Amino acid sequence: MADFIVEEDDVPGASVRRKKMKNKKSRHAFDVSSSALKEAQDIFGDVDELLQLRKQGLDYSDQKERRLEDQFEPTVLSEKYMTVKDDEIRTIDLPERMQISEESTGSPPMDEESIIEESNWMHKQLTSGAVPLFGKERMDLSINKDDIMRFLDLTHVQKLDIPFIAMYRKEQCLSLLQDPGPHEVDDVDQEKSDKKPTIKWHKVLWAIQDLDRKWLLLQKRKSGLQSHYSKRFEEESRRIYDETRLNLNQQLFESILKDLKDAESEREVDDVDAKFNLHFPPGEVGADEGQYKRPKRRSQYSICYKAGLWEVASKFGYSAQQLGSQLSLEKLPVDELEDPKEIPEEMASNFTCAMFETPQSVLKGARHMAALEISCEPSVKKYVRNIYMENAVVSTSPTSDGKIAIDSFHQFAGVKWLREKPLSKFEDAQWLLIQKAEEEKLLQVTFKLPEKIMDDLIKECNERYLSNGVSKSAQQWNEQRKQILNDALFGFLLPSMEKEARSLLASGAKNWLLLEYGKDLWNKVSVGPYQKKENDINSEEEAAPRVMACCWGPGKPATTFVMLDSSGEVLDVLYTGSLTLRSQNVNDQQRKKNDQQRVLKFMTDHQPHVVVLGAVNLSCTRLKDDIYEIIFKMVEENPRDVGHEMDELSIVYGDESLPRLYENSRISADQLPGTSGIVKRAVALGRYLQNPLAMVATLCGPEKEILSWKLNPMENFLTADEKYSMIEQVLVDVANQVGLDVNLAASHEWLFAPLQFISGIGSRKAASLQRSLVRVGTIFSRKDFLQAHGLGKKVFVNAVAFLRVRRSGLAANSSQFIDLLDDTRIHPESYLVAQELAKDVYDEDFKGDNDEDDALEMAIEHVRDRPSLLKSLRLDNYLESKKRGNKRETFFDIRRELIQGFQDWRKPYKEPSQDEEFYMISGETEDTLAEGRVVQATVRRVQGGRAICALESGLTGMIMKEDYADDSRDIVELSDRLHEGDILTCKIKSIQKNRYQVFLVCKDSEMRSRHQHVQNLDPYYHEERSSIQSDQEKARKEREMAKKHFKPRMIVHPRFQNITADE
Repeated sequence: MADFIVEEDDVPGASVRRKKMKNKKSRHAFDVSSSALKEAQDIFGDVDELLQLRKQGLDYSDQKERRLEDQFEPTVLSEKYMTVKDDEIRTIDLPERMQISEESTGSPPMDEESIIEESNWMHKQLTSGAVPLFGKERMDLSINKDDIMRFLDLTHVQKLDIPFIAMYRKEQCLSLLQDPGPHEVDDVDQEKSDKKPTIKWHKVLWAIQDLDRKWLLLQKRKSGLQSHYSKRFEEESRRIYDETRLNLNQQLFESILKDLKDAESEREVDDVDAKFNLHFPPGEVGADEGQYKRPKRRSQYSICYKAGLWEVASKFGYSAQQLGSQLSLEKLPVDELEDPKEIPEEMASNFTCAMFETPQSVLKGARHMAALEISCEPSVKKYVRNIYMENAVVSTSPTSDGKIAIDSFHQFAGVKWLREKPLSKFEDAQWLLIQKAEEEKLLQVTFKLPEKIMDDLIKECNERYLSNGVSKSAQQWNEQRKQILNDALFGFLLPSMEKEARSLLASGAKNWLLLEYGKDLWNKVSVGPYQKKENDINSEEEAAPRVMACCWGPGKPATTFVMLDSSGEVLDVLYTGSLTLRSQNVNDQQRKKNDQQRVLKFMTDHQPHVVVLGAVNLSCTRLKDDIYEIIFKMVEENPRDVGHEMDELSIVYGDESLPRLYENSRISADQLPGTSGIVKRAVALGRYLQNPLAMVATLCGPEKEILSWKLNPMENFLTADEKYSMIEQVLVDVANQVGLDVNLAASHEWLFAPLQFISGIGSRKAASLQRSLVRVGTIFSRKDFLQAHGLGKKVFVNAVAFLRVRRSGLAANSSQFIDLLDDTRIHPESYLVAQELAKDVYDEDFKGDNDEDDALEMAIEHVRDRPSLLKSLRLDNYLESKKRGNKRETFFDIRRELIQGFQDWRKPYKEPSQDEEFYMISGETEDTLAEGRVVQATVRRVQGGRAICALESGLTGMIMKEDYADDSRDIVELSDRLHEGDILTCKIKSIQKNRYQVFLVCKDSEMRSRHQHVQNLDPYYHEERSSIQSDQEKARKEREMAKKHFKPRMIVHPRFQNITADE
């Protein structure tokens, strides 16, 4: 039985097994005494067991990859980028974002013909205004078609990423590097320009990449449809035995394939698909053997077709295709239309059947077929679409609910009454508001073509479709044709055009909004870190400031101070529960004084360069004063202990919206384990001041917390994917132009966050590279990325020049050689050119007196130390002498980097303006807090002729006696009418931002006034006079009723209200 139990428990490391095996003798222990073996076993354990464990370990490692899926939830694996798909992306030597894009588009064609065809299409899209990305600014762009071709070659064939092309292939696509924005103009004469370059958002390149994706998806769809159509046509042909019908089908099929080949947009492909599905409807073929038969949905067209009415429809005259050809190519010669000799009813009587018993029903069915064919003809649709999109107008009016709900401050106020606004005039996100208001049943929206345009369209169609015959039968046939055109236009074409117009307006509005969202993010991440004042910078000291971050707390948690070193690491934390006390109690005052002493010591010990205070409410303004008081005391009492930088120490307000997201994110738990929420928030507040880009990128991990950052008041109209694509675009542009210091990041991992946005690298490759860099700690040459850190050659070429290798982090104290060029934006492919330029300048300075080898080694350092030598060099003349004129842009960039490597091109940090501080502290915006807006206010106290109130945002409201009521002259004391705790509905009269104060008015006459708030109204905004008059009449009647019911009563009581019994 004991043996049985041992077998049962046969698990490595099981105690029963070990006891049993201890007594075993090793089979391989020849010529070893049993006592020696026993002693060895007592010391080292059983060797057989160790061998067994090792074997199992090897077996396990073989199965490790296979078992990873069994051990972890799929969500955990995808978060850590450990799925099989992630490994595949990591391994393939292609830029990561390119790989992910190609998963949906397929590999792009690389032949010259395809690239020429695509570049022609793109150029047309960019110059015709079909790309709404640039709005009104597109007219300033002169985009070169050859540049688009070269760009496609660089991305499709050479697999280069946008940041690389923008920085290192400028000469090949100069016209695409223009900024369509009106603000920044590049310096034309770079020779004379010593101005620092500004960071650029390459909107045109991103627009072309987006168009490239659309083109590839379009081609993929066309290719898929072509093979589907061929297969479907063959199936249909096998089922038809009528020669006439077969020939008609063949002609139809050929015209459909031609239209498909010519289609240049998803909309045009949809048109072709609608025509194909009309003539070759899906689901008509019998089910395969062994499959269940599904019930078929048969259209009216299909029923008419089966009844043979297609023959009647073909007798009406021109086919839909012929009509389309005439409308689109006006001078196309066509045969004169001949009317049948018999009248329509006579001809139709030959086709009556059980389904269509009378000639009239036959004609009705045939007309339906002809009208539907015309409405599904791509060329007809294109003709009507062009007229509709150029001329259609939109009008809005409020529903009965809308009249009540939409006041002058409502979100939909600006779109309440629009009269005949052309589609082309919708340039911002206005349509999204109209759409939402319509969904909420607050607005009625109508689309229509102006009467003259409509008449011209009908006339044009009649001229092309009707015959010129004058006989009675010709007139009757023309009547039938008119009905067909009427059905086609009003029954099918115009309703489908309205649907398309709505879709087009929504897409244009979303594109505009997405660009605004991108601008809002750009304005935050394209700002540099807080710069220390000139007297703060010691000769060799790090440039980043030491930051003391402070987050106000209500008591639980307490107001918290966190001290960060120049690398953003936490040095110390201080909780001050009594610093913000306002009580005059002796004990409270003592506790407050103690906290002030602790803050004083905290600041004296750590000597911050700047204090950042989270602006969340009005208490923060008082807290700021308290901290300034401590600083003054510090400088006064201990001038010797306090460094000179503390004399002018700044306290700046910081926005807590991003730090709060960080506080509640999973990444904060990984980076600051065991830390309280308020400390995490303060750390993020300080780090954002030191490195805004890294802090924003930190929240772009697998959870994508960044999507919760409120950047634009209308962003809820955008999907998460749309927002993240824009975030990625902006961060890729900024991260690559700023660069990433890998040695510093290897010591402070939060600085690795922007790595996933570096050219060629994405989140998967970044995670792998980060692990590798952290493991070695330092890197001394850019070549190591290729050799020691496993970047493939293509990814290396894309990424390497944006990764800085310099003496920072653990490498700061190393004596190992680091090439100066590795700390510049110069790409390794241009190192020889840079050395040659430096050597020529060096030789010129020393007139060739130096030894050749020494000169080459010293040249770079020599020109770096003496920037005036490079600045004085006439580079155009130099390039002419070297016959390198085709590399002009590259040489200017190399010269700039030799003067100062990785100069920060971002906008310098500016302290928040008074307006920005006011809106941060109040939590309001310019829209939510504006003069004329109705607000709720709670009376806190009444003093003489004024009442002091509190608004919901915490701001102080003031109501003066004369603003309280229209009969204010009759009020002796305001306290007779108002009491503490009263809740009033008032209007904002004026705002004093510097005092965080709002003046209010609650006179009846002011409250009734509707038009106090003057918006920037749309030029097409026209309120109907009947609406204005009815409102005025209603107000007049209300006033009359009030006068009629009012009875003066001399009653003095705090709770008395002069109201009627009904009220």
